[in-house]
Amino acid sequence: MVYFFDMMISRTNLIISTMMFVMLCAMTSTSFATHISQPVLIDPQNQYFIGQTIALHGRVDYNDKPAADVLLNFRLTRPDGSVAIDQSYPSDSQGNFEFTFETRNEQNGTYQLTVTSHCLESHRYACTYKNVTLPIHLKNP
Repeated sequence: MVYFFDMMISRTNLIISTMMFVMLCAMTSTSFATHISQPVLIDPQNQYFIGQTIALHGRVDYNDKPAADVLLNFRLTRPDGSVAIDQSYPSDSQGNFEFTFETRNEQNGTYQLTVTSHCLESHRYACTYKNVTLPIHLKNP
């Protein structure tokens, strides 16, 4: 009889330990996804004439507040799929950014700008890369 109770206690301990381990793993995976910054374009214009400079402004939100020093990647893709520009730089001390691109030597068509937030340096290990995409229509004057 004592053996039976020892067996039941051991089995119960195993079940409880397994459940706690599974819950711990589930909480750990969600905690790594908590560092999310989001690029936000402010009043973006998406119609330009060839020869104009594309100038877009935005901010990086982190926990619904502007975040300084967040690394951003700016990738502008041409209508044929080639990359016109691929550069990275951080948001300024107020969490703002500006993207400019000279269109003088470009072709007609719809370009695609993708701004990707790479999070604060201290949160890079747990970063969820958020982005915003804007189609930009470029046409002859």
